[in-house]
Amino acid sequence: MTQLKQEKSPETSQTDFSVSLTNFSGPFDLLLGLISKRELEITEVSLAQVTDEFIAYMRVQPDLSKATEFLVVAATLLDLKARSLLPTTESDDESDFEYLEARDLLFSRLLQYRAFKEVAGVFAGLWKIHSQAYPREVPLPPDLQKLLPELVWTTTSSQLAQLAAQALTREPPRVTISHLHDVLVPVGPQRELLAQRLRELKACTFKELCADTEDINMIVSRFLALLELFREGQISFAQEAPLAPLNVVWIG
Repeated sequence: MTQLKQEKSPETSQTDFSVSLTNFSGPFDLLLGLISKRELEITEVSLAQVTDEFIAYMRVQPDLSKATEFLVVAATLLDLKARSLLPTTESDDESDFEYLEARDLLFSRLLQYRAFKEVAGVFAGLWKIHSQAYPREVPLPPDLQKLLPELVWTTTSSQLAQLAAQALTREPPRVTISHLHDVLVPVGPQRELLAQRLRELKACTFKELCADTEDINMIVSRFLALLELFREGQISFAQEAPLAPLNVVWIG
């Protein structure tokens, strides 16, 4: 088994956490980059040893944000390794597609984590630059103070008590991870939906088929569904000019 040493790669970012395995030694981000590019098989990586080294690293330098990132990436790696080890009865093409899908998911999460790290670095630099800045505290001149309107206090003590009770009894905000990845829109249900609509309408534009979509992910899923219907000979396309409306005709 070939020993992989640390290499400089534009697609990996340096981190304090490094791993030392039998077939790899270097930063954790570099390991993830090699797995995502399929230069290192996930089946050859000992996730248990990586987890043990990360726990030891956290005992020395506790960091909740790094622990959260590691849990999400470790879950993706575990799912990727399980797909590679478990036997399957599907065709090779479908197995390769699932592997590429899981690999792309890992790579997209790496890009998201890198973006968060870069933004955090920008914020840290701005904080360091402006850490010695203080506001200029100068009282308002007396002649301008006379121009201020008189404060009329209308809130009663019972109303203040109500506001305090609402502030103390409200539910705490929930922290979610929905912002870390996009919601997946399966192509299969969108294909059935478009087939039903096209049977009824016979012909319409792609814009009309996407009139009720909620986000860009659903639009992409419906476009892929149309490609599947076209491959099966169920529909045909017509477009008068480049960038003109795409007309879809049901011929199934």
